[in-house]
Amino acid sequence: MPDLPQLIDHHCHGVLLRDADEATLESLLTEGGPFPGGSVFDSGIGFAFRRLCPPILGMDADAPLSGYISRRAELGVAEVSRRFLRAAGLSALCVDTGYIPEQVTSPGELAELAGAPAHEIARLEQIAEAVASTQPSAASFADAAREALAERAATAVGFKSIAAYRVGLELNPERPTAAEVTGAAGCFLRAFAGHAGSSRLVHETLHRFLIWTANDLGLPIQFHVGYGDRDVDLHRCNPLLLTPLIRELRVPVMLLHNYPFHREAGYLAQVFPHVYMDVGLATHNLGYRSSALLAEALELAPYGKFLFSSDAFGLPELYYLGATLFRRALSEFLRDAPEAERIARLIMSENARRVYGLARG
Repeated sequence: MPDLPQLIDHHCHGVLLRDADEATLESLLTEGGPFPGGSVFDSGIGFAFRRLCPPILGMDADAPLSGYISRRAELGVAEVSRRFLRAAGLSALCVDTGYIPEQVTSPGELAELAGAPAHEIARLEQIAEAVASTQPSAASFADAAREALAERAATAVGFKSIAAYRVGLELNPERPTAAEVTGAAGCFLRAFAGHAGSSRLVHETLHRFLIWTANDLGLPIQFHVGYGDRDVDLHRCNPLLLTPLIRELRVPVMLLHNYPFHREAGYLAQVFPHVYMDVGLATHNLGYRSSALLAEALELAPYGKFLFSSDAFGLPELYYLGATLFRRALSEFLRDAPEAERIARLIMSENARRVYGLARG
């Protein structure tokens, strides 16, 4: 089939504003990191990185890592980021602004580097924690949180929940009562004050409250599912655990990443009209096995319910790797398919435009 169209990355993050040495590359390349006696460059994603990334910096494929790092430093972080983001071929980005372990580019800065519009995805837990920092009473927390979410909804194109990380996905589907929210808010606010404003939201009732409030505002809600760093308990991240809540929600439910539960996510996308999915960061983490991943994810998922995301954070190379490996995998999958060009447009951009209401550039 002919060259595939540009991609909309419907879930990603900012990139570093500082240069990346070898330790930084290793720490951000996967959800793991360096380990004694070995390297993450000796893995599926490492081999893909070493083969695909050097040419973007004007080097031979499989160039020595030491030379690559020197070339990166020579070009400077802004030029490196611009090259990889432009090479990814993106027509729009939806940027999760809720994960900032260190300073990264804003959506506006990311848009300038990529040469494409960037839209915000507002993280529910970050908003709740920002509300807690204003020291409301337990009784006033719910109204303050509703007001904060409504304010973000005016400019964001969607919300994101990381309940998977904090409490798991087996959430009670019922909307919590006002009394339940006040009680949980009291516990959360006391913990927040006791930890000098650094306590994380780990109250199942408040996660449900935030999800239901987002539902009322009418924007799509992204859910982290499956594969993540070691903070996540993977057995609590199967998207099937969300089934009772999915039955109740009325907004688009966007299942992110999903590996190794991508087949389960495909089932949910098939049977619920408002459920959508991607395979996110698993695409580049599996390297050249991403073709098998995509084929498995699309066994059940309707093509009008599948989107692309990179979940790239920190390293602009991850944008490029995710996009390149996804294009290869999709081209393989659609090689002999009827209406391949139309299906490619759906998966690569049209589904995201429709769900998030994105204008054409």
